[in-house]
Amino acid sequence: MKKLLFIALALVSAVNVIGQTKATLSFKAEIANRNTDAISFLDRNNGKEVKKILVGKDGIFKDSFSVEEGFYMLFDGKEYTQLFLKNGYDLKLKMDAQKFDESIVYSGKGAVENNFLAQNAIEDSKYDYDSLLASNEEGFAKLIGEKKTADLLKLNNNKLDPKFVELQKTSVERSLEGLTKYHQKGLETNKMNGTQSPSFEYDNYKGGKTKLEDFRGKYVYIDVWATWCGPCRTEIPFLKKMEEKYHGKNIVFLSMSIDKLKDIEKWKTMIKEKELGGVQVFADNDWNSQFVKDFNITGIPRFILIDPNGKIVKADAPRPSSPRIQVELDALLN
Repeated sequence: MKKLLFIALALVSAVNVIGQTKATLSFKAEIANRNTDAISFLDRNNGKEVKKILVGKDGIFKDSFSVEEGFYMLFDGKEYTQLFLKNGYDLKLKMDAQKFDESIVYSGKGAVENNFLAQNAIEDSKYDYDSLLASNEEGFAKLIGEKKTADLLKLNNNKLDPKFVELQKTSVERSLEGLTKYHQKGLETNKMNGTQSPSFEYDNYKGGKTKLEDFRGKYVYIDVWATWCGPCRTEIPFLKKMEEKYHGKNIVFLSMSIDKLKDIEKWKTMIKEKELGGVQVFADNDWNSQFVKDFNITGIPRFILIDPNGKIVKADAPRPSSPRIQVELDALLN
């Protein structure tokens, strides 16, 4: 009798344990030319790491873990890609880290949604955001409407998870709202074009003070940046190429750091290590520097083009990575 009772209690206990087992997803990644020995899954909303997977002896990243259904970012130590994860998925990824987005292929349960995101990232990188944001109010309304229609039309696929479609539609709406607000702010900023530029007088990396008036008679292309800003660092190679192309032309390339004063040595170190050219100055009060406030700069990198008389050509000029900036400079300098 005692033996039967023991067996019965054991069975009840086993059922309780099974009932308490959390649902999980399985993830496996084969990454050629990997950038790191660990990949991280980050919450897309706050950037917090929710899971890290170390590479196995076989060169494969593999683990099972529990998630809240939704969007995440996969970080390979250098680049990011977006994922949609939910418990019950058995997701397998193959990619080449040197080609990244173009090489991403998913298989297994959850592949349809995540291949959609991978392909969408490639298409989005080819979209001409420069022309969209440079358009007038009427042109912008037309283009943003076309983009919304196209983005939502992609989701008319009954193979996609309904929750994924719901969340992606919300993501599309928020993205378009953000673009609209950015465009409206740009229209306000562009009202400064043709007016006399506010001035500055800041510490120069090479010593002494530098002010805008020092460059009268030359065009001045200003890069407002900071050492902690990833997108700012991304523009550095493109800025260097521009400096080479227009060397000897009637233009000065000036980079204005808005790092905090406590990070001035970090600024100096980066200039030396990255061999940054042009004129390097350090704003006197980071985001609260008067020049920054005069141009209503709330996000960086920000580029400004000033003419030889000190007037603003573009209060929000194209980035060095944009083909449009070289077209505009060629027209002014040739």
